[in-house]
Amino acid sequence: MITRAKALAKRYWPRLKLRTILLTVLLTVAAMPVAGAVFLRVYENTLVRQTEVELVSQGAALAAAATALWPGATPPAIPLNKASPGYYTPERTTIDLSASRVLPSRPAAKRSATPPDPAAVAVLPALRPVIDETTRTTLASVVVLDRNGVVVHGLGRGGSQRALPEVAAALEGRTRTVLRRQSDYRPRYSFEWLSRASGIRLHHARPIVVNGKVAGVLLLSRSPRALFSGLYEDRGKFLIGLAGLILILVLLSGLVSRGITRPIVALSRASRDVAAGQGAIPDTPQTAAIEIRQLYEDFRMMAEAIARRSRYLRDFAAAVSHEFKTPLAGIGGAVELLQDHGGAMSAEERARFLANISADNTRLAQLVTRLLDLARADMARPGGDVSADVAATIHRVADAQGGKLHIETTLAARLPAVAVPEEAIETVLTVLLENARQAGATRALVTASLTPDGVCLAVADDGPGVAEADRERLFEPFFTSRRASGGTGLGLPIARSLLAASSGRISLTSSVSGARFEVILPLAEDGD
Repeated sequence: MITRAKALAKRYWPRLKLRTILLTVLLTVAAMPVAGAVFLRVYENTLVRQTEVELVSQGAALAAAATALWPGATPPAIPLNKASPGYYTPERTTIDLSASRVLPSRPAAKRSATPPDPAAVAVLPALRPVIDETTRTTLASVVVLDRNGVVVHGLGRGGSQRALPEVAAALEGRTRTVLRRQSDYRPRYSFEWLSRASGIRLHHARPIVVNGKVAGVLLLSRSPRALFSGLYEDRGKFLIGLAGLILILVLLSGLVSRGITRPIVALSRASRDVAAGQGAIPDTPQTAAIEIRQLYEDFRMMAEAIARRSRYLRDFAAAVSHEFKTPLAGIGGAVELLQDHGGAMSAEERARFLANISADNTRLAQLVTRLLDLARADMARPGGDVSADVAATIHRVADAQGGKLHIETTLAARLPAVAVPEEAIETVLTVLLENARQAGATRALVTASLTPDGVCLAVADDGPGVAEADRERLFEPFFTSRRASGGTGLGLPIARSLLAASSGRISLTSSVSGARFEVILPLAEDGD
């Protein structure tokens, strides 16, 4: 099952760039403290609003009880249909820690010249037990004021609190909740400075409406639940959130591991194995970043190129050894015979052996020269701004080779410049025309035309052509059918290497008679 899940994940894994993975990880890590701070602020604001809801509920119950117990109060009419619109009117919270203004602590009640309202004093004996029972559970402070704002029950009894904005709003028939500082607050925890609600108290004022008029005010106050106490009480939920956070970090580490770390480690191990001549080229991981995938493809191309180059060098060394062995053996044998029997030889025999030594020496010198040419061709790297005139180069080579071979040229009008050095084009054409002449051809036709791939040069001759068995090996180093006449078999490999350095190519094509070679030359950047 796990294997199937991994295969499914690899199949649908998105193609991510390396910078996308790193940006995702860095942004997530950077956002965690910010998200934590925002969460604490939201959670603390929720605790404050919860306290406001509790004060509103307690105040509504106490106000309803006071209205029912108030002297001369007429019981309100209860509609028969409670489902009628507007019957249920929930009261929304108004406090927001980030937006609500924090007022100074509640001042002491001012001396009042007006005595307390007798009706408010008369309702206290029946209302006080209800207040005491609720405050014992809710721990809220409850102050009862008459219709003039004079305190009849609670802190500051006999004084006036009419100047408080929340009391003034309640006397006008509106409920209001405000935030005030707590004057006697003392921090109890070392990290309590992190909480904005510490040292703050909510004050809720609610009117007591009797017979449609404000007969008194209930002023309730309570401190919100402490932030860290709330965190401790909700620790189960926070542990779940912490587990989710750890899961996100594990997923991010898995993303980095599968997208960057593991592919690089595997590629490093494969590099050491390939350097030691062991192991195989690893497959490109489907979960790796796009840049890592490209690195794998580049590594595969490099490893294959190294393998091809190693095989080429191995085969080339064997061919060079074979090619050098024959003339060296001839020179060694002739020298040995001259040393042992030179005095008994006639002048004609000595001259014949010396001629053989000279011929083998000439062949060795020619082989060394052509090998140097092949090495230079293999290492050729033309500049990025190469631009050559094909027509002028063809005419120059045709003039140089014209005395040895009848050469005809057929060139398209206005041939564009090509991105191949003139020396390389000249060498390739010279090799092809020399091969035609040495094969016994008397006429050669050089054509140039424009194709979608670039400029196509075609060299056709009227010689015997290339045998079918030799066509596959024609471009191999040291392969030649004219070894007896001094051929080295390096001309065509040199031509192919020179063209490959400029992204050109050469091939032997079919022809009715003789041999026909096609050379494709890529266009220069400034070509039409």
